[in-house]
This record gives sequence, structure tokens and C-alpha cells, in this order.
Amino acid sequence: MRAAVMRNRELKLVELPVPEPGPGEVLVKTLACGICGSDLHALAHSEKLVDGARRSGGPFVMDLARDVVMGHEFCAEIVDYGPACKAALPVGSRVCALPVLIRGTLLETIGYSNEHPGGYGEYMRVMEDLMVPVPGDLATAHAALTEPMAVGLHAVAKARLEKHDVPLVVGCGPVGLAVIAALKLAGIGPVVAADFAPGRRALAERMGADVVIDPGAGSPYAGWREAAVWPDPARAPTLPPWLPGPALRPAVIFECVGVPGMIQQVMAGAPPGARIVIVGVCMEHDRIEPVFGINKELNLQFVLGYTKEEFFASVGHIADGRLPVAPLVTGRVGIEGVADAFAALGEPGNHAKILVEPWHA
Repeated sequence: MRAAVMRNRELKLVELPVPEPGPGEVLVKTLACGICGSDLHALAHSEKLVDGARRSGGPFVMDLARDVVMGHEFCAEIVDYGPACKAALPVGSRVCALPVLIRGTLLETIGYSNEHPGGYGEYMRVMEDLMVPVPGDLATAHAALTEPMAVGLHAVAKARLEKHDVPLVVGCGPVGLAVIAALKLAGIGPVVAADFAPGRRALAERMGADVVIDPGAGSPYAGWREAAVWPDPARAPTLPPWLPGPALRPAVIFECVGVPGMIQQVMAGAPPGARIVIVGVCMEHDRIEPVFGINKELNLQFVLGYTKEEFFASVGHIADGRLPVAPLVTGRVGIEGVADAFAALGEPGNHAKILVEPWHA
């Protein structure tokens, strides 16, 4: 099969054997696979990714001297079942699946593994029990966004939002846009979003953000404060005497950038008592000043991935239109175009999600 492999921090087009499904596994044909920001980071910082995974107990342990076929946001077609499968869905059915294989007591990733190729190749193997069928009228390109939208659902669930909270989403790349959509799905608002790129700000509005801010023109935190004034001052809580200014609705800030310095920047700008959800994946060393968190009594919540239930719910929400994904698809390439797509996505601009469609030139 044809595949784009990560090799020595470059992407190469190669021929590989078609993987064979083991017990409880399914061979699938990749129809569409989104390029994730984590894949961009992995290509640029692969050694740090692997070192951090080994030291923290994370799943992304690869031998970088060997090829890796990335791609974990996919919609695929069932080709064949491995041994001990129930085979409830007919061959030819479209499915999405969590990008992991469970073998014994080990959880092995799809797309960040030397053994388990991801969606930048023509075929993959997935777990039968982790597959979800794609509704018949749902576009394949939209179904492929099930995984990144599940990331947004999980981040919002981990934030434990309450009805008076006012969220601020910092960074409107695909992760931030998924968070915005999940916030609107949960009925939380007004949603404030900030990004330097005009194209991404426009996408944030299309995904449901109520207030969109260019950080180059004004402070996102000042914009949040304007949106967070209590409509009825009588309902505002009484502030301690050492906190100046009017009482504002509670802040929940989603950091969706994932570069060094962002957590400290958010802590410095956050109002007292804010909850900060770290959704962006930073693969480099970073440092914060704890005194900001102490003096403001900030709460930091780091998140990763999603649950099986959130993943399955994601495809349903996309199918019924409750998670709008059409605006996110800003480009399509075949396998031979993966390297150029990575380069395009590396420059903040108008792109949100470029899909790899291995069977289309």
C-alpha cells in the first residue's frame, strides 16, 4: 500500500505491506484522514514527544530510527475482519474508530507507532469494539472530523462548566474551534475567542463564538471582562475587600495554542478564581510563575483525548448538525500532497483542517 511516512523529520511517500488484523481487529481502507496539529508538533519535536512519553507514562513511544505512518482522525471502510470478531457491520460499511489497539494489557496507538499505521496510508487496522458506524447520509469528509470534535467535547466536559460561567478560548486552530463548538452544544455563553489570524477568527464566528478578538488590536482578557459583567448586579457575588473592581461572572479559559509561554501568559491575564483548561499540546519545556496562580487562586486542568462515549457521541452530534464541521474542511490532498499540506498548516492563516484522501489524486 502507499503511505506517507515520518522519517528523519521529513515526510516520504513509500510502499508498505498491507497490515493484517489480529483477533478482534478489523482491516479498513482509509477514506479521509485529518491532519492534526499534534502531528505537526510530532514531526518537528519527535524526540521530545518520545522522551516525554517515556518519562510520563504516555502512549506515544516510537522508535524514531524506523518509519511511522501518522494520521489518527479518520473515516474508513471495512475491508475484512480478523479472527474472533462479531462482524456485525457488513464489509463496505463506513466507520470511525478510536485510534488505539488494545492487545492484552497494552494500549497501542494508531498513527504514533512503528507497528500500527495511521490514516496517511491506504489501509489500517482498528479495534472492532472501538468502531462506530457512520450514518448513511453523513459526508465522509465530515465524519473524519469525529476525533478532533471529540477532543473539544472532552475538554468542555473536564471544565465542569456551570450556567453562569463565561468561557474564553485562546487560539482558534482546529482544537480551539472544536472547543467553541462543544461550548455552544453545551449551551454555555457568551463564548469569547481570540486569535491573531483573521481567517481563524472568521471560522470562530462561524463555529458560534459570540465575541471574537484580535490580540494584536486589544487584550482578550479585557474583551472577556466586558462580556462577563453580570446582567443583574444584584446576583453578583460579594468580592473580598482585597479584590478591586466589579464582580464578574466566573471565567473558564481554554488554552488551545500549545507553545511555550502560553500557560504563563494566560495565568497573568486571567481574573481571580479562573479555571484554566490546558488543551493545547506543548512538547517543549515550559515554565510558569506559581505566584500568579497562588495570588489569584487559579485552577489548572490538563486534558488529553476523550472517552469512548465522547467519541461515539461526537459522530452522532456531527450527523444531526449539532456540531457544525463543514467550515473546518479547508483543503484536501492525496498521499503525495501530505508534505505540502504540513507546510501550509505550519503557517497560521486561513486553513483549519486539511484532509488526506489516499484514494484520490
